[in-house]
Amino acid sequence: MKENLTIAIQAALEAGIEIMKVYAAPFSVKQKEDCSPVTLADTKANDVITRYLEKTKDPIISEESKQIAYADRKEWTHYWLVDPLDGTKEFVSRNGEFTVNIALIVNGIPKLGVIYIPVTKTLYFTGSDMASAYKVVLSKHDCTPAEIFSNASEIFPETKPTSEVKILGSRSHLTVETEVFISEEKKKSTIQFVQKGSSLKFCLLAEGLAHIYPRFSPTMEWDTGAGHAICNAVGIEVIDVTTQKPLQYNKEILINNSFICRTKRDIIK
Repeated sequence: MKENLTIAIQAALEAGIEIMKVYAAPFSVKQKEDCSPVTLADTKANDVITRYLEKTKDPIISEESKQIAYADRKEWTHYWLVDPLDGTKEFVSRNGEFTVNIALIVNGIPKLGVIYIPVTKTLYFTGSDMASAYKVVLSKHDCTPAEIFSNASEIFPETKPTSEVKILGSRSHLTVETEVFISEEKKKSTIQFVQKGSSLKFCLLAEGLAHIYPRFSPTMEWDTGAGHAICNAVGIEVIDVTTQKPLQYNKEILINNSFICRTKRDIIK
C-alpha cells in the first residue's frame, strides 16, 4: 500500500502543477453534457494522474475519462477513483477552494485517499496502514515523498464535548434539505454554519475543524472517494441517508445518495 500511496501523492502534486499553470492565466470554460463546467486544467490534470496510476496496473475511473460500462467493471476488487479537479466552479470563480482527489477502492470501500489543494500546497492523505491520516503544507509542488512523509502531521477529528457545533455545507450546492437539517440541529445546540467548496469539507472534518457535513445535493463517487477514505482512516463514517449504511462504491450508477458524516462527540447542554 505504501507504493500505491507514493504514486498517488506524486500524481496529485504534478496534477497540481498543471492546474496552477492554467489558473495563473486567462482560461476558457466549456460545458459538459450535464451542464457542469470543465476547463483545460481538468483535462491536463487528468492526463497526468492517469499516466501515474497506470503504473500500478489497477483500472481507473475518472470524471474526465470515458466512462466504463458496469458489465466491464462490476467484478473489480481494486480500482482507482479520480476527480482530477474537484470544485471546477471554485476554480472558475478563483476562490482557491478546489482540490485533486485520488482514492483507491477495495471491494467497494475507499481504503486509500489523497487530497491536494494546489493553491495552498496543502496535502491530506491516509496512512499506509489505512487507519490514520496526515496533513502537510508543502513549500513547493514538487516535494519528494521522503520530504512529505517526514514533515506530515497526523490529524484527528474533534471528539471533545462541545456547546457549539460547526456544520459544513457546499459553497455551490446549498439545498432546502440542508437548511432543514441545520434547523433541526439548532434545536439541540448552538450552530456555526460554514460553506466550503470541493472535498475540503471532508478534510476539515477529519482534522477536527468541524463536526458535521451533511450533503443532500447530488455527488458522484469520484467527488467523495478520497475524502471518504480519509474520514474512514480517522474513524468518521460517511453514512448514506437512504440505506443508513456507509456509502458504497462501484455501483451500476455512480451517483451517490444523500449522506451525512459526523464526528463522535457529545453536546454540552
